[in-house]
Amino acid sequence: MDTDLVLTVGIVIAVLSVPSLLSAWAESRTPRVGVVMLIVAIGMVLFAVMTRPGGYSFEEVPNVMLNVFARVIR
Repeated sequence: MDTDLVLTVGIVIAVLSVPSLLSAWAESRTPRVGVVMLIVAIGMVLFAVMTRPGGYSFEEVPNVMLNVFARVIR
C-alpha cells in the first residue's frame, strides 16, 4: 500500500475524530468511537512514517496530501 495514501487517510481520520470526542465530552458520555478513531489514525500515521524510507518532514505533509487528493480526483 502507498505510504502517502496511508498518511493522508490517517490524518483525515484524526481530524474526523475530533468532533466525536468533543460531542462525547459535551454530553458527558464515554468517547468510545472517537478514541477508536484516534487510535486507528495514530497507528496509520506511525505506520506510514516508519515504513517510508527517510520518513516524512512536516514541510512535506501538505504536498503529500495534495498529491494524494489529486490522484483521487483524476
